[in-house]
Amino acid sequence: MKRLRVALAAVALTTAPLVALPAAVPPPAAAAAAAVVPTSPAAATDWSTAVVDSTMARYTPSTIGGWSYPVGLYLYGQYLTYRRTHDPRYLTYIKSYVDRFVKSDGSIDQSFNSLDSMQAGRLLVILHHETGQDRYRKAAKKIRDRLNTYPRTSDGGFWHADNSSRAHQLWADGVYMVNPFLVEYGREFGDSAYTDDEAARQLAVYGGHLQVSNGLLKHAYDESKTASWADPATGLAPEHWCRAVGWYAMAIVNVLDAIPANQPRRPQLLGIFQKLAAGLERYQDPATGRWFQVIDKGGRSDNWTETSCSSMFTYALSRGARQHYLDPHYADVARRGYQGVLAELSVGADGRTDLAGISIGTNVGDYAYYVGRTRATDDFHGLGAFLIMNEQLRGDSVS
Repeated sequence: MKRLRVALAAVALTTAPLVALPAAVPPPAAAAAAAVVPTSPAAATDWSTAVVDSTMARYTPSTIGGWSYPVGLYLYGQYLTYRRTHDPRYLTYIKSYVDRFVKSDGSIDQSFNSLDSMQAGRLLVILHHETGQDRYRKAAKKIRDRLNTYPRTSDGGFWHADNSSRAHQLWADGVYMVNPFLVEYGREFGDSAYTDDEAARQLAVYGGHLQVSNGLLKHAYDESKTASWADPATGLAPEHWCRAVGWYAMAIVNVLDAIPANQPRRPQLLGIFQKLAAGLERYQDPATGRWFQVIDKGGRSDNWTETSCSSMFTYALSRGARQHYLDPHYADVARRGYQGVLAELSVGADGRTDLAGISIGTNVGDYAYYVGRTRATDDFHGLGAFLIMNEQLRGDSVS
């Protein structure tokens, strides 16, 4: 950690300058000759740094957006790239973004009345770890303390948000918004006895409600069974929306990585993950290696493969196989997913990367709602998931 702090101190903590992409990325002249990246890209190309440099060229820390989970996800992926490359510009950029919201005394103007608002809290833990500045601990503690009074279902699951429109609801998305933060907070600040148990409990409660016989998770569950989308008998949403399931898949890997081997809920979490992995393998698109926006209905002509969830599943399956949570053959499923996601990455005439096929932010809905969502390019949901995936799989064979 000391070496990383020295690296951070060696640069002025201001907006990072814009830089050219690394030489491994095709120049603009070459971009016109290839609409998409080949399925076996040159090993010398570092697609993580290419995506980060492109995004930093498009946005400053002041213009990238407000305090939000999509920006938080992207910047977490940028941090993973920093961890490998030790390029101080990447950490400087993250710090400049966070310092827009965290004052010198550690106060942060966020109420944390939704799980979504907590996801960027991971950056607070990261910056405390990298700089040692106590203001980041104080800001992170506000999220930890908010959970003491945060509303829950009768069996202890955190509501998706503390408001009337989300009351009594568990959304699969929510487990990623708070539980990776929890286990990282516990490790950084010596609170793991609470945070590991709480994170494991949340994954178990959510999985118990949302997972069905095909191994996949429904998007959401309403304990009150009063939401317009809720099945009156089960309280479940009607569809398996891919990114919601992707959030859960990444979260369960992060929590399994963090909790002790003897944690009482670990066998239950492994069972949920293994059943989910089998469902994901069953519904992977054989033509592209990606997964569909509504996972189990790929045969419908209006359904489409979605890039952010495909990155999330690829990451989770690869990590699960590597950590022996899953059978080793899931590494091959992940490689097919990786190849499929890389096919959605291209380099534009401006020399910057573009990642296509990303669903914009989405509420709970029916099939027509999901497949009708805008398919964006370079949406932060997709960029963040791509970086997390690429840092896990880069260097793996994609043949």
